[in-house]
Amino acid sequence: MDNVRHMTRDTADPHGPEQYDAERYVLGGCMHNPRDIDTVRGIITRGDFALPAHELIWDVIVQLHGDGQPISPLTIRLDLERRKELQRAGGLAYINQLGDYSLDAEYHARIVRRDADLRAEADLGRRIVQQATSPDAEPGRAVTFIDDYLKRQQERSAGRSGDPADALLAELLDAASLDNMPTLEPLVGDLLHLDSLARIIGPSGHMKSFVTIDIAGHVGTGMRWHGHYVRQGTVVYLVAEGARGIRKRVRAWEKHYGLKMDNVLFLPRPVQAMGPEWDTLIEAMRRLQPQMVIIDTQARVSVGVEENSNTEVGVVIERIEELRRATGACVLVIHHTGHVGEHGRGASSAKGALQSELHVSKKGEDARNTIVTVKVGKQKDDEQSGDLQFGLKVVTLDGEAKPDGRPVTSVVLESLDVRPAEEVKGTPEWLVGVLHKAQVPVGWGSPRVIKWCAEYGIQMRKDKIEEAVRIRKRKDSFDEAQDARIALPPNLPRDLESELPHDQGGSSREPEETRRSNLPPTPGGAPGDVPPRPPSPRPASKAGGGTEGDRGTGDADGPPCTICDRPINPDWAARGYDTHIGCDPATGSHPDHPTHPHDDAPHDAA
Repeated sequence: MDNVRHMTRDTADPHGPEQYDAERYVLGGCMHNPRDIDTVRGIITRGDFALPAHELIWDVIVQLHGDGQPISPLTIRLDLERRKELQRAGGLAYINQLGDYSLDAEYHARIVRRDADLRAEADLGRRIVQQATSPDAEPGRAVTFIDDYLKRQQERSAGRSGDPADALLAELLDAASLDNMPTLEPLVGDLLHLDSLARIIGPSGHMKSFVTIDIAGHVGTGMRWHGHYVRQGTVVYLVAEGARGIRKRVRAWEKHYGLKMDNVLFLPRPVQAMGPEWDTLIEAMRRLQPQMVIIDTQARVSVGVEENSNTEVGVVIERIEELRRATGACVLVIHHTGHVGEHGRGASSAKGALQSELHVSKKGEDARNTIVTVKVGKQKDDEQSGDLQFGLKVVTLDGEAKPDGRPVTSVVLESLDVRPAEEVKGTPEWLVGVLHKAQVPVGWGSPRVIKWCAEYGIQMRKDKIEEAVRIRKRKDSFDEAQDARIALPPNLPRDLESELPHDQGGSSREPEETRRSNLPPTPGGAPGDVPPRPPSPRPASKAGGGTEGDRGTGDADGPPCTICDRPINPDWAARGYDTHIGCDPATGSHPDHPTHPHDDAPHDAA
């Protein structure tokens, strides 16, 4: 040991394990000399401890001292076991180790207080810098942070006096002081906020992780998230589930957007919230100060916790809250829903602690017709926004192939609300094109179109289908809409007339000859002959036998009209017509040269 160079307290690493020694000496000193507890309580409060485990141990020491119970590693361990918090406090070995720290508790309590004040000032500086550099920064708003800091210092001083009543009175605010409280700072639009606990829930396999990766990439790079404001910052993604697939999803995102997913850090393993390593995670995040911490999933960081117990889940949520308080970040937890309903699986107490909750669901099995919906399930202090819908775009990864030679692919989200509507499947404009291409009658109302979409696997919201029906009815003509160059869904039959039920406008599957033979005979004709069309009220046109220069003169090259004997336009005749559109079979007159019944001379215009 002689060759070991001992470092003084001043030159030691401020982020090394030495920084917690003062806290250990406070706890160990109070174990050996309980008479010092009241003196130490006048110097520090539980919030002055940097490690959450030390806060727990201090609470037990104060409780035992107030009850007149002996204070020792054994009694502390028993009380922590009763509270089911022994592991959070570091375990039995750590409690016994604190017994070796038996120096002056009062002296080290002043060091703990000094370090706590420095951390508070550092946090104040960080918040001022963040505010000053944010896109919506305004002069003078930093004063709010300073006032809040001074208020907290007064509260801490009152708490250190040793009188709990003084500490509580110092925390009371009048109505005017509420304006000095910090407000929520947006991270992603009105959906996610800094210094808050949020959760994304949804059934297994419903694209929760894809939505989360997409949000993380936009926060890290500072891009707007599908039209929503984003505050750029560091993101830490705790990949406690599905770590092997994360690389492929990130590479697909980078290729789609053409840039690296900067400022996003991944930890590809779980850290148990009830284990001692969680305190290490909290300290690491305290140093890094990310804007966002993602925990994917809640179940994988709370192994062994009774998921249906509000008590045990409440402890897990408190551990996650400790992470939030240490960083001021948005802590986003991914969780599964139960087998029934849209609520998070397990105990319901977790939802009460959330600032925001987003529900993610999908419809469709193939990437080409899948729609992912993000619904705001809870927004504690803001108005809940409308649903967000996304399609999936398949991305082929460059230079990668499966063992059988097929390309490696993944998918990314594409907003159905932000992109041009006519390009995106699932929009009303897209459905209009599909309906026209499939020759669905324009006169169909919303119920029949909704039923038709369900039969052919087109999954859309009811309001979007209704909007598509309204758009179709506003069209000038069915022929114009049929020219839309929009592809049919891949599972939609090409021969819609033969596939649709007969009562929905489809074919009865009878041969043409059979259907015509069932028609009643026309006077003077054979069974099956088509009855003549009734006279059209429309005026004659060039296509119907007239010309622009002389609407009463037909085309000499066309066959004669069977009513007025004037020539018909050859193109019109080629379509199977043997009369002009407006010829009246009762009078035998051409529409431009009307003849009164029983009169061979044209009528005068008067």
